[in-house]
Amino acid sequence: MIFWNELRQAKVMGATAPGDVSRSSSEPLRFVIHFLRGRWFSLFASFLIMAGAGATYLFGVYSKEIKASLGYDQTTLNLLGFFKDLGANVGVLSGLIAEVVPTWFLLLIGAGLNFAGYFVIWLAVMGKIAKPRVWQMCLYICIGANSQNFANTGALVTSVRNFPESRGSMIGLLKGFTGLSGAIMTQLYLALYGNDSKSLILLIGWLPAALSVVFVYTIREIKVVRDKGELKMFYICLVSTIVLALFLMVITILEKVASFSEAGFDASAAVSCILLFVPLLFFVRHEFTLWQTRKTPIVEDNNPSTKITVQTVVPPASSEGNEPEKSPTKEPKVSWLANIFFHKPKRGEDYSILQALLSTDMLIIFIANFCGMGSSLTAVDNMGQLGESLGYPEKTIKTFVSLLSIWNFFGRIFAGFLSETLVVKYKFPRPLMMTLILLLSCIGLLLIAFPTPGSLYIASIVIGFSFGAQLPLLFTIISELFGLKYYSTLFSCGQLASPLGTYVLNVMITGHLYDKEARNDLAKRGLTRADVKELICIGSHCYRLAFIILTCVTFFGAVSSLILVARTREFYRGDIYKKFRDQAEELQVEMPVTTSDGSKR
Repeated sequence: MIFWNELRQAKVMGATAPGDVSRSSSEPLRFVIHFLRGRWFSLFASFLIMAGAGATYLFGVYSKEIKASLGYDQTTLNLLGFFKDLGANVGVLSGLIAEVVPTWFLLLIGAGLNFAGYFVIWLAVMGKIAKPRVWQMCLYICIGANSQNFANTGALVTSVRNFPESRGSMIGLLKGFTGLSGAIMTQLYLALYGNDSKSLILLIGWLPAALSVVFVYTIREIKVVRDKGELKMFYICLVSTIVLALFLMVITILEKVASFSEAGFDASAAVSCILLFVPLLFFVRHEFTLWQTRKTPIVEDNNPSTKITVQTVVPPASSEGNEPEKSPTKEPKVSWLANIFFHKPKRGEDYSILQALLSTDMLIIFIANFCGMGSSLTAVDNMGQLGESLGYPEKTIKTFVSLLSIWNFFGRIFAGFLSETLVVKYKFPRPLMMTLILLLSCIGLLLIAFPTPGSLYIASIVIGFSFGAQLPLLFTIISELFGLKYYSTLFSCGQLASPLGTYVLNVMITGHLYDKEARNDLAKRGLTRADVKELICIGSHCYRLAFIILTCVTFFGAVSSLILVARTREFYRGDIYKKFRDQAEELQVEMPVTTSDGSKR
């Protein structure tokens, strides 16, 4: 590669002593070790882990195999789906464990849970073990789905701490890879196993676990040194990820309208993997550039062996010695309860877990997430039946689902990068972006409540986009307001509102109102529930009242987030990343002097 040749030329030129030649020959190896231990390779490993952490999105593909193999009815299958969502969204356990164990141990726990949960499901579907009871299957799928929280916590939280000044963009990328994981793993399973949905369960069992094990020591917290090219690298990742998403969208559509051979599936999987590894090439090039810039001019000496690289550093101004020492004053003791409720840190400082969870800001975030994510997930879960009730054919309904998935990805990317740009350049409060996203979601929900010909296409795009945008905003806002010390627990607790909102709005409201409309239709035809096998409602009235309620709930969430905007406006007017820049600059000042033989002084 070009940078490799440059590395050799830079070190061989001017080396006259045999020792210099020996040191120059080892320089490529030193750079490789440096790169593999650096934060850019750690971020790339996080990309791969997040790309395998979205197995829950594939439940619709393999669920029919579970239903057929184990003889389940639709009610039982929906119960499995609920426990799958429960496991995927309840990440408090992984967050609490992350506070007391290193990242590598957290990733190993996730890998073990992932393999154990899905492998047992695969054994049951293949008939290799006795048919499990329903509660056992619910437990297995809950364990398997919950494992993604361990990978999510290990990769996302560590990356936020490694790139604190670009956390919005970085979270958008990581959650974007999770959104694409279903499409990526579909291409891999088609290439490895053909169109065998049972084998997909096996792939979901071993591949994410293998990724976590391979990179178990790669993903770790690394001291942050200021990097002026950091944002440029994230934009390169943005472009390459969009290309990957567009390719996956095109290939998914082609696979539905045309017959692919085995070679065709292999080719599509190979292209997907190549596009997935594109960021690695740019990371290597960028790290090599940084490696070269650290080699400053050499001060010549009569003795070549004593050449020392000179690094000019200006220590920060200190007031030590200019002021007389002050006798320490004892701070008045504050009760534990008062410390939680009345003596909280400033926004942006590190809150304790209870200080954050019992704060007004977190309550508002919880309400906005309950309303916004709960309504969006309800729309996503009912998209198939929505298309059926409005008379769309099966192929068109699958198109709606594909549009939801792709625009979910674009929402995650958009929220991460645009909100980061607006915050840094224009002091635009990130909670205000959340308000705008929830108002956009209201438009999509109204298009479903009052449908017109073709409006479901627009609704699926709007809801998919707004649904995807909410999670990166939620995670970033929590990190900004409450600090990073207990971030792994706080962001896991923050997303608890999502399953709670889904249960209330989907199961208790939308499902109940749909069944009520279906029974009314039966009564008009002189039939009862016992006369039909499946309760189906056809017509625009089936979901109208439910989605009017969802629109009102989402609007209430938007108003709630607007209150958070008012409460945090002064915080976002300041420099929210100043603390992290100062820490990075202090670390640069403390960097050791490097001699020509590679030793440090």
